[in-house]
Amino acid sequence: MELQGRLALITGGAQGIGLTIAEELSGEGAHVILADVNLEGAQKAADSIKEKGGTAGAVRLDVSNAKEVQEVFNSISKEHKALDILVNNAGITRDGLMVRMKESDWDLVLSINLKGSFLCSQQAVKQMMKQKKGAIVNIASIVGLMGNFGQANYSASKAGLIGLTKTTARESAARGITVNAVAPGFIDTEMTRVLEESVREKLIEQIPLARLGLPEDIARCVAFLVSDRASYITGQVINVNGGMLM
Repeated sequence: MELQGRLALITGGAQGIGLTIAEELSGEGAHVILADVNLEGAQKAADSIKEKGGTAGAVRLDVSNAKEVQEVFNSISKEHKALDILVNNAGITRDGLMVRMKESDWDLVLSINLKGSFLCSQQAVKQMMKQKKGAIVNIASIVGLMGNFGQANYSASKAGLIGLTKTTARESAARGITVNAVAPGFIDTEMTRVLEESVREKLIEQIPLARLGLPEDIARCVAFLVSDRASYITGQVINVNGGMLM
């Protein structure tokens, strides 16, 4: 129970990797708040965590809306206390070849994946600076490091998130705040399950560990980075990709 008594906000926490992270942090004793544009889904996820003995809450949050982000963070601070942990996990894809990509698809992905993480980090750091401690983990991606066919917007957003991670880490370190990124490879989620079996097999052939990752692989890494065991680690990008990119 390394995170006993700590307050954690996970964006995009209603499902997938975000929910698994929330479950992992809850299992370590944290009170988790699941923030998602899908409030019903976030509430169901929070109820599931509570049924397993954890403490959890849910809140609707559009991370790309600056006013809404500020209101949610202020509300959390008043109701509970200043945040101890922020996990910027909310993200979307709108894939397509760069030469055919709609400007609206570019703007939407950058707005949620990158701007959203900036807005949430900005509010979290303000709270964490007052207590002179805190941990932020940004969920980046292998494609932010190597690029990917048909994902110019997504790759750019995740590469930008890595830059944001390093700058926020430098600016926040003196106040006892650590900021790191986890860059997942190809993870076995709904997004990859829709791929044709032949495509999945070709992906796995590129992975030295010969399997897709699991959401739990990401969640365990996040749990380590927000724990006291990682108190001297900041500004880093931890690759969790089975060796696909070394």
